[in-house]
Amino acid sequence: METPLLEIRDVKKYFPVKKVHGKEITVKAVDSINLKINQGEIVGLVGESGCGKSTLGKSILKLHEITGGQILFHGEDITNYNERQMRPLREKIQIIFQDPYASLNPKKKIVQSVMAPLDVAGKYTKEEKLEKVRKILREVGLSDKYLEKYPHEMSGGQRQRVVIARALINDPELVICDEPVSALDVSVRSQVLNLLKDLHKERNLTYIFISHDLSVVEYLCDKVAVMYLGRIMEYAGKRELYGKPLHPYTKALLSAIPVPDIHAKRDEVILQGELPSPLNPPAGCLFSTRCPMATEKCRQSRPELTEITGDDGTKRSVACFLYQ
Repeated sequence: METPLLEIRDVKKYFPVKKVHGKEITVKAVDSINLKINQGEIVGLVGESGCGKSTLGKSILKLHEITGGQILFHGEDITNYNERQMRPLREKIQIIFQDPYASLNPKKKIVQSVMAPLDVAGKYTKEEKLEKVRKILREVGLSDKYLEKYPHEMSGGQRQRVVIARALINDPELVICDEPVSALDVSVRSQVLNLLKDLHKERNLTYIFISHDLSVVEYLCDKVAVMYLGRIMEYAGKRELYGKPLHPYTKALLSAIPVPDIHAKRDEVILQGELPSPLNPPAGCLFSTRCPMATEKCRQSRPELTEITGDDGTKRSVACFLYQ
């Protein structure tokens, strides 16, 4: 059996917020997440703002130290790696952030920003580094004339291409894309998404694609994990999830996607109530306070993410007592 490129086992990330009567109160930003991601897959992480998607992405990169659980890369446990041990791994696991302007140093030319990971690696001569920068910029659709430009002299789409080039210059295997197109104009989004798709194919990359836009995820991803208040509610192949969502929360998210045809039939699910405070989540199912189907059992007991097999033999997972 093939070893997953990345395996996340029962990963938790809690943030201490305040003390009340000497007791520390924490936000469970990521709570008991399990995921296996194989080489070459594009896995989407979706959910409302504050559900823990970005925190999970940064935890994989060890930009956050996790509270509990294990992170394995190529079967090797990297959970307790220190900064020195992580340095060579950072070439293999990269991240593309949401805002390309905030990701680039405004005082540095593009050639300096893209070359920075090569400087850290310390493996190449100056000429080799410059040639690699030229090559990767051409690969993302930018000519040599952009080498001497500063970020403020470029458009948002061009800056995001620079950020993608910088992430890929050390030939990573896994790229965490944290809302990489949400800060871009709609007209530019499709170009950047197509670029990411082409690079994935050409370089056999593996993506974790974090987004709140389900139509973008449907276009790009192979599998989708739906998150709510720090936990995964449903995990399935794209075709299964969009074709037959099982969790009421997934159904609600999908029903909110705009459709081009106003006469097209779609089961509309309108959620009642507010998103619960992460400081005081519901005792039972996290979604029970907003779920139109919730029973007393849902309010008292928390369903585990359970793997099920469909009629066609495909496997998927859902955390719901009532999915049938």
